[in-house]
Amino acid sequence: MKCKDREGNIVSNNEGQDKLLHTLYDTKAGRVLLKALVQPEVSKLGSTFLDSRFSKPIITPFIRKNQLDMSPYEDEEYESYNHFFTRRIKKGMRPFAEDTDRVCAPCDSKLSIYPIDEDGTFEIKNTIYTMESLLRSKKLAKHYQGGILCVFRLTVDDYHHYAYIDEGTKTKNYHIPVANDAYPVYTENTREFSILKSEHFGNILMMEVGALLVGKIVNHHEECKVHRGMEKGYFEFGGSTVILAFEKDQIEPDADILANWNEGYETVVKLGEGIGTKKKEQ
Repeated sequence: MKCKDREGNIVSNNEGQDKLLHTLYDTKAGRVLLKALVQPEVSKLGSTFLDSRFSKPIITPFIRKNQLDMSPYEDEEYESYNHFFTRRIKKGMRPFAEDTDRVCAPCDSKLSIYPIDEDGTFEIKNTIYTMESLLRSKKLAKHYQGGILCVFRLTVDDYHHYAYIDEGTKTKNYHIPVANDAYPVYTENTREFSILKSEHFGNILMMEVGALLVGKIVNHHEECKVHRGMEKGYFEFGGSTVILAFEKDQIEPDADILANWNEGYETVVKLGEGIGTKKKEQ
């Protein structure tokens, strides 16, 4: 997918990651390889390796290959690759917009915007979904008809922590064990979602889609009170996706983001950055 920044400049996308996903999901040989790689014993072995000190030697080459800017992150000695991957940003580097009527990005990502309608489809991790197939709930999907779906696609250069975008009360976490419905392979690409009964933007559906292969979703909370900018969780190794669904007439995305999407571009956004505004009552 092509990307633009907020100034309208075309930016480099992680083509290597996109090509890998295409090969694994869209070719016969790739699907055979994927099915072997995601067997529980193989996945567990990979996860154990990435959590161990033996994975430390791959950190520096990874930073160089992906030209990662490490200056925004806390200085520390990483004990494993997953320790590096879940690194924390320096305090104050991702402030939320002060205007509480501004909708802010929950994470660093490449943003796509979709209208939610009964027959509408959207792509997440090389799989085409409707709202009903994404949620596995016709009733919940119908509740968001006429609203807006925001898909935040994280790549290796992004900060892999994500936050709540408003004050409110979140429900418990609902777990969907299979995130790719296109092919019958048992992956760890799981989905989790909850509802944020927010102060300013209605009932926001928040979903996390886990990373390819050994990656996993780490959510910190079950049902509880939350506040704007509070960390909700993080992803371990791999590219990942955060999804926000807004009810009808709740928000208005920024014009530049809509223009980019209509031209076939995702928009690069950062955690806490304004991406839209609460819709004014007519």
